[in-house]
Amino acid sequence: MDASRIRNFCIVAHIDHGKSTLSDRLIEATATVDRRDMSDQLLDSMDLEREKGITIKARAVRMDYRRPSGDEYRLHLIDTPGHVDFSYEVSRSLAAAEGALLVVDAVEGIQAQTLANVYLAMEQDMTLIPVVNKIDLDIAQPEAIGAELVDVIGFSTDEILYVSAKTGQGIDELLDAIVDRIPPPEGAPLDPLRALIFDSEYDSYKGVIAHVRVVDGDVKGQSPLRLAATNRRFEAMEVGSFSPELRRLDSLSAGDVGYVATGLKDVADVRVGDTMTIGGRSQPDPLPGYREPKAMVFAGLYPANSADYQELSDALDKLRLSDSAIQYQPESSAALGFGYRMGFLGLLHMEIVQERLEREYGLELVFTAPSVEYEVEGVDGQVKLIENPSDLPAPNHVSEIREPWVRISVIAPHEYVGPVMETVTSRRGVFDHMEYLQRSGQGNGANGANGSAQTTSEIRVLLEYELPLSEILTDFYDELKSRTRGYASLDYSLVGYRPAKLVKLDLLINGEPVDALSAIVHSDAAASQGRELADRLRRLIPRQLFDVPIQAAVGGRIIARETVRAMRKNVTAKCYGGDITRKRKLLARQAEGKRRLKRVGNVEIPQEAFLAVLQLGKD
Repeated sequence: MDASRIRNFCIVAHIDHGKSTLSDRLIEATATVDRRDMSDQLLDSMDLEREKGITIKARAVRMDYRRPSGDEYRLHLIDTPGHVDFSYEVSRSLAAAEGALLVVDAVEGIQAQTLANVYLAMEQDMTLIPVVNKIDLDIAQPEAIGAELVDVIGFSTDEILYVSAKTGQGIDELLDAIVDRIPPPEGAPLDPLRALIFDSEYDSYKGVIAHVRVVDGDVKGQSPLRLAATNRRFEAMEVGSFSPELRRLDSLSAGDVGYVATGLKDVADVRVGDTMTIGGRSQPDPLPGYREPKAMVFAGLYPANSADYQELSDALDKLRLSDSAIQYQPESSAALGFGYRMGFLGLLHMEIVQERLEREYGLELVFTAPSVEYEVEGVDGQVKLIENPSDLPAPNHVSEIREPWVRISVIAPHEYVGPVMETVTSRRGVFDHMEYLQRSGQGNGANGANGSAQTTSEIRVLLEYELPLSEILTDFYDELKSRTRGYASLDYSLVGYRPAKLVKLDLLINGEPVDALSAIVHSDAAASQGRELADRLRRLIPRQLFDVPIQAAVGGRIIARETVRAMRKNVTAKCYGGDITRKRKLLARQAEGKRRLKRVGNVEIPQEAFLAVLQLGKD
């Protein structure tokens, strides 16, 4: 098909604003999938996505659309995640498209992630089509939300479309708007092949399957190809499109979105953002690609059974193929053995990776408490990046420690401004900006099905703060939601590193330091956090046959101590009278055994203990 009849677009929105349901209606309206094969959230194929009700992986689908006039078009849709942790998936999808549908809930309106997606699209110079979804709800305020899009983002009134992804209302108008407003892809069909790899997956028969957007030229099965970054040469086993399952085709031409089965078995050869070109001598210039994702959260990952280390290594290699945002490198721990130090985009990303490894690869894993990356300047002037708290040098070798700071945007109803400010300020937040967003209109203004129009008015506030990343790492989002009754939305972005008074908090169990339980904390909070952590570990570590001391220390100075009391067996139960010296001998022998156990005994530390740092500050 001629490139002028191709439209590439993605759907971006805040979490739970109806992206996946809208994708279902577009697939139905274009008859891409038989009605009998349709299911809710068709593009959310992972079990985790269906269980959690969120999109984790961006998915592509090719749709053939015939307008009432008879003109035929090819639409390539890429559904994207909405959670802030997966914004990297959104940026990759935007790079493979010319336009985006900006979906906003007709009840909740503009949220923090909505604005973040708008900024991402503006950076890519994309065409945005504003879509107000869920207008079928009785409490919907489509006219008020439309006015909010005009006031806050700057759309014109006639640009906004009103749809219901649940009932299908407005879908035909949306398809026409996609064809009319989103520009066709620019490319040179006769030039040498240049295709951007925006995602990948692994198949045991076809090897690495690269998801590509063809920019110039075309690609066919059995064609000799080359990857620009790794200079890896191979022959394409198969090419095709997403319907949404893989469908084999003869070729992909300029403007198309599809897949190339490479047959490569080494997952490191195919990198997301790389350029796929022809295999000849004359090579075209590679495409710009993507910025490398910046890991925000780091944690240690170890197999529960040390014999499974190789299986864990293979699983990570395969998982990296479908999730290029994870980073990992080998490390060892005196307490846990051999494992990996991993970097994640956020806590939800870490949770998803853990569950995928356990489900898809059948592994039993131990994750240490998450931390952030610190800049440590030594007395010799050298600067090192520290991801693992146990790697922090002694205080006499450190000149300055700098921690990462983020700018957060919180949108909440105006009556919760006080609790939001209190929550952020208590975590060393620095106020930056506050803006009132007023929404007024009529309930159910678009369809008016029930004939009753109740005037509504709501004032929401956009608050911007800067605070350390480590402060939002644990329970910040949960507390924010709790104190605003679930109405607050959050987005954040990294702004840089700033000096801070930080110390390493060490945990000693039975006199031995446990490196996996070390944490870097602010010096003002070290004593209170040490006491709280020691108390939690006292309740989590199972009782032994001897007393187990738990100590929190900073720089060799003990700041807190708890003791797990020994289980005591009544060794005198069988003494029925007789001389008291019999009982004394038995008790003395028991005490000697406990002393010997304390010297040579091992204390088993459960997984909950490593996550106890997450619970600091919670009852």
